[in-house]
Amino acid sequence: MPTREQSSIQHTEGDGSDVDLAQLAGGLDALDAAPDGRRRHRFDVTGVLAPLAVVVGLILLWQLACWAHLKPTYIVPTPASVGSNLWSLITHGTAWEAIWVSVHRGLIGFLASIVIGTVLGALVSQVALLRKGFRPLLSAMQSLPSVAWVPFALVIFQGGPAFIYAVVLLGSVPSIANGLIGGVDQTPPLLREAGTVLGAGRFELMRSVLLPAALPTYLTGLKQGWSFAWRSLMAAELVATSAQLGTGLGGLLSNGSQDSDMPTVLSAIILILLVGVVVELAVFDPIERRVLRRRGLTSSSL
Repeated sequence: MPTREQSSIQHTEGDGSDVDLAQLAGGLDALDAAPDGRRRHRFDVTGVLAPLAVVVGLILLWQLACWAHLKPTYIVPTPASVGSNLWSLITHGTAWEAIWVSVHRGLIGFLASIVIGTVLGALVSQVALLRKGFRPLLSAMQSLPSVAWVPFALVIFQGGPAFIYAVVLLGSVPSIANGLIGGVDQTPPLLREAGTVLGAGRFELMRSVLLPAALPTYLTGLKQGWSFAWRSLMAAELVATSAQLGTGLGGLLSNGSQDSDMPTVLSAIILILLVGVVVELAVFDPIERRVLRRRGLTSSSL
C-alpha cells in the first residue's frame, strides 16, 4: 500500500504532467496562430520560384541544342520561333478557340464521369457481388492507355461528338470509382458501426458517414480522373478532326503535325500543358488543401 507521502507525490506528479500537457498544447496553438489571433498564411516563394527556375533551365538547354545544330531548325525550332508562333495563335484568337473547344468538352465529360464513377464506386464498395465482378475490371481499365479506346469508339460512334465523350468517360470513370472504393475500404470500421447503431440505412450510411470519411482518397481519384479525362480527350482530338467536331487543342496539334509545322506543334503542346497546370493549381489544389486542413492532415499555414 502506498503511504500518504507517496500518494501526495504521485498526485503532484500527475498535476505537473497535466500542466505540462496543457502548456504544450497551448504552445502548439500559439505556433499555429499569428500574434493578433488570426491564422498565418505564408506565401511560399520557393513553390513559385522553383518551377520557374526549372522552366528557364529547360528553355536554356533547348536554346543551347539549337545553337549546337543538333537537329535542323525545321525539326527542332528555336524557342524564339515557337514563342512568336504561340503569340500569333493567341492574338489571332486561334489558341482561345481551341482552348474553349477542348476545355468545354473536357468539363462536360468529366462531370458526367464524376456522376457515373461515384455511383458505380458506391455500389461496388457496398455490394459484395458487384465488388467481385467489377473491381478487377475497373483496375484493368484504369491501367489501359486511353488511346486504346479511340479506334473502338471511332467505329461505334462514327466520329461524332459522342465518340469524344465516350473516350473521355472510358478513361476517367475507372479512376474515380476506384478512388471512392479505396476511400471507403480505408474508413475505420468503428465509424461504420456507429452509423449502423444510430439507425442509418445503407444509403444514409454511405452519404453521411462513408463518403465524408473517404473524401481525401476520393479527391485523389477525382484528380486522377481529370488527368485521364484530359489525356483521353487529347488522344480523341488527335485522331478525329472534322468541321463537325471543331478544332480543339488536339486538333491544332494534329494539323501542325500534318503540315510539318513544328512551331505550331510545340505551341499546341505548351497550351495543353498550361491548361492542365491551371486546372490543377486553380481547382484541385485549393480543394485538396482545404479538405486536408479540416482533417488535420496538413499544416494550417498551407
